[in-house]
Amino acid sequence: MRLLFTLFSILFYTCLNAQCKTFKITSKGDTINCTEANGAKRGKWKIEIPPIRGERGYIEEGVFINDKKEGTWRRFNLLGDPMAIENYKWGLKNGISSYYTIQGIEREESWKAIDPSKPYDTIDVQDINNPNMYEKVIVKTTGASLKHGTWKIFDPYTGQKLRTEHWILDVLQDPNAKKETLADSSDSLPNTSSLRTKSDTATKKIIPKEVLEFQKKNKGKKIVDGKTGG
Repeated sequence: MRLLFTLFSILFYTCLNAQCKTFKITSKGDTINCTEANGAKRGKWKIEIPPIRGERGYIEEGVFINDKKEGTWRRFNLLGDPMAIENYKWGLKNGISSYYTIQGIEREESWKAIDPSKPYDTIDVQDINNPNMYEKVIVKTTGASLKHGTWKIFDPYTGQKLRTEHWILDVLQDPNAKKETLADSSDSLPNTSSLRTKSDTATKKIIPKEVLEFQKKNKGKKIVDGKTGG
Protein backbone atom coordinates (compact mmCIF):
# COMPACT_ATOMS: atom_id res chain seq x y z
CA MET A 1 0.00 0.00 0.00
CA ARG A 2 2.79 2.40 0.89
CA LEU A 3 4.54 1.61 -2.39
CA LEU A 4 1.33 2.24 -4.36
CA PHE A 5 0.87 5.59 -2.60
CA THR A 6 4.44 6.60 -3.45
CA LEU A 7 3.99 5.60 -7.10
CA PHE A 8 0.67 7.48 -7.28
CA SER A 9 2.29 10.61 -5.84
CA ILE A 10 5.12 10.47 -8.35
CA LEU A 11 2.65 10.00 -11.22
CA PHE A 12 0.47 12.83 -9.95
CA TYR A 13 3.32 15.35 -9.75
CA THR A 14 4.70 14.20 -13.10
CA CYS A 15 1.36 14.89 -14.82
CA LEU A 16 0.81 18.12 -12.93
CA ASN A 17 4.18 19.52 -13.95
CA ALA A 18 4.47 18.00 -17.40
CA GLN A 19 4.58 21.47 -18.95
CA CYS A 20 7.17 22.77 -16.50
CA LYS A 21 10.80 22.59 -17.51
CA THR A 22 11.78 23.47 -13.94
CA PHE A 23 9.71 23.82 -10.75
CA LYS A 24 9.79 23.45 -6.98
CA ILE A 25 7.63 21.53 -4.51
CA THR A 26 6.93 23.22 -1.17
CA SER A 27 6.78 21.43 2.19
CA LYS A 28 2.98 21.49 1.80
CA GLY A 29 3.17 19.73 -1.56
CA ASP A 30 2.36 22.81 -3.64
CA THR A 31 4.04 23.36 -7.00
CA ILE A 32 5.73 26.75 -7.36
CA ASN A 33 8.32 28.48 -9.56
CA CYS A 34 7.23 26.75 -12.76
CA THR A 35 9.29 27.67 -15.82
CA GLU A 36 8.02 26.43 -19.18
CA ALA A 37 10.22 25.07 -21.94
CA ASN A 38 10.38 28.50 -23.60
CA GLY A 39 11.60 30.06 -20.33
CA ALA A 40 8.28 31.75 -19.46
CA LYS A 41 7.23 31.82 -15.81
CA ARG A 42 3.70 30.74 -14.86
CA GLY A 43 1.67 29.97 -11.77
CA LYS A 44 2.65 30.70 -8.17
CA TRP A 45 6.16 31.97 -7.56
CA LYS A 46 8.30 32.68 -4.52
CA ILE A 47 11.38 34.72 -5.36
CA GLU A 48 14.21 35.16 -2.85
CA ILE A 49 16.69 37.99 -3.38
CA PRO A 50 19.76 37.82 -1.09
CA PRO A 51 21.48 40.94 0.31
CA ILE A 52 24.02 42.35 -2.13
CA ARG A 53 26.32 45.41 -2.13
CA GLY A 54 24.63 46.95 0.89
CA GLU A 55 21.11 46.38 -0.40
CA ARG A 56 18.82 44.43 1.90
CA GLY A 57 17.45 41.16 0.59
CA TYR A 58 13.77 40.34 0.34
CA ILE A 59 11.23 37.67 -0.60
CA GLU A 60 8.29 38.28 -2.93
CA GLU A 61 5.34 36.02 -3.69
CA GLY A 62 2.67 36.14 -6.38
CA VAL A 63 1.44 34.71 -9.67
CA PHE A 64 2.84 34.87 -13.19
CA ILE A 65 0.63 34.58 -16.28
CA ASN A 66 2.44 34.38 -19.61
CA ASP A 67 5.69 35.43 -17.91
CA LYS A 68 4.09 38.61 -16.50
CA LYS A 69 3.11 39.46 -12.93
CA GLU A 70 -0.65 39.32 -12.41
CA GLY A 71 -2.86 40.11 -9.44
CA THR A 72 -1.56 40.72 -5.91
CA TRP A 73 2.14 40.40 -5.12
CA ARG A 74 3.52 40.59 -1.57
CA ARG A 75 7.08 41.45 -0.54
CA PHE A 76 8.73 40.71 2.81
CA ASN A 77 12.14 41.32 4.31
CA LEU A 78 14.23 38.28 5.24
CA LEU A 79 12.74 38.34 8.77
CA GLY A 80 9.22 38.06 7.41
CA ASP A 81 8.13 41.67 7.98
CA PRO A 82 5.89 43.10 5.21
CA MET A 83 7.53 45.56 2.82
CA ALA A 84 4.98 45.96 0.03
CA ILE A 85 1.64 44.80 -1.37
CA GLU A 86 1.41 45.52 -5.10
CA ASN A 87 -1.23 44.78 -7.72
CA TYR A 88 -0.46 44.02 -11.37
CA LYS A 89 -2.18 43.66 -14.74
CA TRP A 90 -0.34 42.65 -17.92
CA GLY A 91 2.87 42.77 -15.86
CA LEU A 92 2.25 46.45 -15.02
CA LYS A 93 1.24 48.06 -11.74
CA ASN A 94 -2.52 48.52 -11.63
CA GLY A 95 -4.68 49.69 -8.74
CA ILE A 96 -3.45 50.24 -5.19
CA SER A 97 0.12 49.47 -4.07
CA SER A 98 1.09 49.90 -0.41
CA TYR A 99 4.61 50.16 1.06
CA TYR A 100 5.73 49.60 4.64
CA THR A 101 8.64 50.06 7.00
CA ILE A 102 9.09 47.99 10.15
CA GLN A 103 7.21 50.74 12.03
CA GLY A 104 4.15 50.80 9.74
CA ILE A 105 2.70 51.98 6.44
CA GLU A 106 4.78 54.60 4.60
CA ARG A 107 2.76 55.35 1.45
CA GLU A 108 -0.16 54.18 -0.66
CA GLU A 109 0.04 54.59 -4.43
CA SER A 110 -2.57 54.34 -7.19
CA TRP A 111 -1.63 53.16 -10.70
CA LYS A 112 -3.31 52.56 -14.05
CA ALA A 113 -2.04 49.87 -16.42
CA ILE A 114 -2.54 50.53 -20.14
CA ASP A 115 -3.20 47.46 -22.30
CA PRO A 116 0.16 46.89 -24.06
CA SER A 117 -1.48 44.84 -26.85
CA LYS A 118 -3.28 47.91 -28.25
CA PRO A 119 -1.77 51.09 -29.73
CA TYR A 120 -4.38 53.21 -27.91
CA ASP A 121 -6.68 52.74 -24.93
CA THR A 122 -9.71 54.65 -23.63
CA ILE A 123 -9.88 55.62 -19.96
CA ASP A 124 -12.65 57.21 -17.89
CA VAL A 125 -11.01 60.03 -15.92
CA GLN A 126 -12.80 61.19 -12.78
CA ASP A 127 -12.93 64.88 -11.84
CA ILE A 128 -11.20 65.16 -8.44
CA ASN A 129 -13.49 68.03 -7.50
CA ASN A 130 -16.69 66.24 -8.52
CA PRO A 131 -16.64 62.41 -8.17
CA ASN A 132 -19.81 62.14 -10.28
CA MET A 133 -18.22 63.65 -13.37
CA TYR A 134 -15.93 61.89 -15.85
CA GLU A 135 -14.05 62.55 -19.09
CA LYS A 136 -13.25 59.87 -21.67
CA VAL A 137 -9.60 60.18 -22.69
CA ILE A 138 -7.79 58.23 -25.39
CA VAL A 139 -4.16 57.55 -24.46
CA LYS A 140 -1.30 56.13 -26.45
CA THR A 141 0.19 52.90 -25.10
CA THR A 142 3.60 53.54 -23.57
CA GLY A 143 4.32 50.07 -22.18
CA ALA A 144 4.32 51.37 -18.61
CA SER A 145 1.94 52.09 -15.76
CA LEU A 146 0.68 55.62 -15.19
CA LYS A 147 0.24 57.34 -11.84
CA HIS A 148 -3.53 57.64 -11.69
CA GLY A 149 -5.68 58.27 -8.63
CA THR A 150 -5.01 59.26 -5.02
CA TRP A 151 -1.58 58.85 -3.42
CA LYS A 152 -1.25 58.99 0.37
CA ILE A 153 1.96 59.61 2.33
CA PHE A 154 2.08 58.54 6.01
CA ASP A 155 4.32 58.88 9.04
CA PRO A 156 5.14 55.20 9.65
CA TYR A 157 5.79 55.82 13.36
CA THR A 158 2.40 57.38 14.14
CA GLY A 159 0.27 56.29 11.18
CA GLN A 160 -0.69 59.92 10.61
CA LYS A 161 -1.38 60.92 7.00
CA LEU A 162 1.12 63.61 6.07
CA ARG A 163 -0.21 64.59 2.64
CA THR A 164 -2.41 63.50 -0.24
CA GLU A 165 -1.61 63.77 -3.95
CA HIS A 166 -4.04 63.45 -6.86
CA TRP A 167 -2.70 62.12 -10.16
CA ILE A 168 -4.40 61.87 -13.55
CA LEU A 169 -2.50 59.93 -16.21
CA ASP A 170 0.93 60.78 -14.74
CA VAL A 171 0.04 64.45 -14.19
CA LEU A 172 -0.02 65.78 -10.62
CA GLN A 173 -3.25 67.72 -10.09
CA ASP A 174 -3.90 70.95 -8.21
CA PRO A 175 -7.19 70.44 -6.30
CA ASN A 176 -7.60 74.22 -6.04
CA ALA A 177 -7.48 74.75 -9.78
CA LYS A 178 -10.77 75.56 -11.51
CA LYS A 179 -9.97 73.35 -14.46
CA GLU A 180 -7.74 70.27 -14.67
CA THR A 181 -5.24 69.74 -17.44
CA LEU A 182 -5.09 66.21 -18.85
CA ALA A 183 -1.82 65.70 -20.69
CA ASP A 184 0.83 63.02 -20.67
CA SER A 185 4.54 63.75 -20.35
CA SER A 186 4.93 63.94 -24.13
CA ASP A 187 2.10 66.50 -24.48
CA SER A 188 0.24 64.11 -26.79
CA LEU A 189 -3.06 64.83 -25.01
CA PRO A 190 -4.80 68.21 -25.38
CA ASN A 191 -6.30 70.14 -22.47
CA THR A 192 -9.81 69.20 -21.41
CA SER A 193 -12.51 71.79 -21.81
CA SER A 194 -15.31 70.04 -19.96
CA LEU A 195 -16.21 67.03 -17.82
CA ARG A 196 -19.42 65.06 -18.23
CA THR A 197 -21.11 62.29 -16.28
CA LYS A 198 -20.10 58.73 -17.00
CA SER A 199 -23.71 57.81 -17.70
CA ASP A 200 -23.98 60.46 -20.44
CA THR A 201 -23.87 58.55 -23.74
CA ALA A 202 -22.67 61.72 -25.48
CA THR A 203 -19.54 61.97 -23.34
CA LYS A 204 -16.90 63.79 -25.36
CA LYS A 205 -13.83 61.84 -26.42
CA ILE A 206 -10.54 63.70 -26.48
CA ILE A 207 -8.61 62.42 -29.48
CA PRO A 208 -4.90 63.30 -29.79
CA LYS A 209 -3.49 64.10 -33.20
CA GLU A 210 -1.68 60.73 -33.37
CA VAL A 211 -5.05 58.95 -33.20
CA LEU A 212 -6.55 61.18 -35.90
CA GLU A 213 -3.58 60.48 -38.18
CA PHE A 214 -3.86 56.74 -37.42
CA GLN A 215 -7.60 56.75 -38.27
CA LYS A 216 -7.09 58.80 -41.45
CA LYS A 217 -4.28 56.56 -42.68
CA ASN A 218 -6.29 53.37 -42.09
CA LYS A 219 -9.72 54.68 -43.17
CA GLY A 220 -11.78 51.88 -44.72
CA LYS A 221 -9.63 49.16 -43.22
CA LYS A 222 -10.86 46.70 -40.58
CA ILE A 223 -9.18 47.08 -37.19
CA VAL A 224 -8.82 43.91 -35.14
CA ASP A 225 -7.16 43.95 -31.70
CA GLY A 226 -5.42 47.23 -32.49
CA LYS A 227 -4.06 46.02 -35.85
CA THR A 228 -5.28 47.00 -39.32
CA GLY A 229 -6.30 44.51 -41.94
CA GLY A 230 -7.54 44.66 -45.53
